[in-house]
Amino acid sequence: MPDRTMPDAALVDPILHRAARVEDAVQEFRERRARARGLVPTVVPYTGYGAPGWVRVLCRVLLTRRGLASDASYEGVRGWRSFTSVAVDDVEVTVTAGGATHRVQADRGGVVDTRVPLDLEPGWQTVTLAAGGSRPVHAPVFVVDPATRFGVVSDVDDTIMVTSLPRPFLAAWNSFVLTEHARRPVPGMSVLYERILSQHAGAPVVYLSTGAWNVAPTLNRFLTRNMYPPGALLLTDWGPTHDRFFRSGRLHKQENLRRLAADFPDVRWLLVGDDGQHDEELYGEFIAEHEGKVSGVAIRQLSTSEAVLAGGRSRAQERSRNSAAPWVYAPDGAGLWEALADVGITQR
Repeated sequence: MPDRTMPDAALVDPILHRAARVEDAVQEFRERRARARGLVPTVVPYTGYGAPGWVRVLCRVLLTRRGLASDASYEGVRGWRSFTSVAVDDVEVTVTAGGATHRVQADRGGVVDTRVPLDLEPGWQTVTLAAGGSRPVHAPVFVVDPATRFGVVSDVDDTIMVTSLPRPFLAAWNSFVLTEHARRPVPGMSVLYERILSQHAGAPVVYLSTGAWNVAPTLNRFLTRNMYPPGALLLTDWGPTHDRFFRSGRLHKQENLRRLAADFPDVRWLLVGDDGQHDEELYGEFIAEHEGKVSGVAIRQLSTSEAVLAGGRSRAQERSRNSAAPWVYAPDGAGLWEALADVGITQR
């Protein structure tokens, strides 16, 4: 006979890693002190996406003095300031749009990344978010038309933004030191994306990065300032998880690529990255797992100095020749445009 005294595994909270328990204790102390100083919950909205019938809502709940999302974005200051903010753990967030209201739960880092049943018209729409008595804020969402068959997934570092830093220090420098004013766009990439979208009207654009949610406002300002098309920015929450000391950036990208394939089964993606170690391998694995879901892969070739700082080039180029989807390589957006035209993904 089964032991009926054992609880259902699905109802048992996961056992937290020791580092996660320490992080939770520190977070609880900081939140208590912040509320005692008069800070109030504030929802920082991020760009989401969806389809008729559902929307992927993205936001983060922090404590700020005035309860304004602009207080949490640290306009014009260095990235380290964004990491001094205090998140609100496990808070309930109200999502309102199209005459419907839903309540969702933020995670341990105050991040909401969830799918909500909302029936909105295709195109750019807005949802209203509020949490714990905070002021309502509006989050943009791009609702993909069911007839859409093409989309773009783009890496960020060294693909649309020049970093020229050793990989071990890249994340720390971009997150804690650099402002968006000091970041340089990769030549021609914003024009490339704009020209691609002009030939594929209604195509979704998704920026997939291993950066932390803390720097989302900074990256969004960089995208806007350098005229990149708007799109969802999929980042991760740094720090311990319930089962490991530090989150895996590689796993973050793998999971989100698979989620996009499941969310939009009829869309074929143009995957854009660089040849500095991992993008080619990740994209090759995705093509092997989801044959027919990829229209092509565009890889920005790093310069010699960039490749040295990145730890070398990936060796996946030989394997790409046997791929089910075409791969193109070039050092900038103009070269990628010509290469994509050669394989029929764009038209000159």
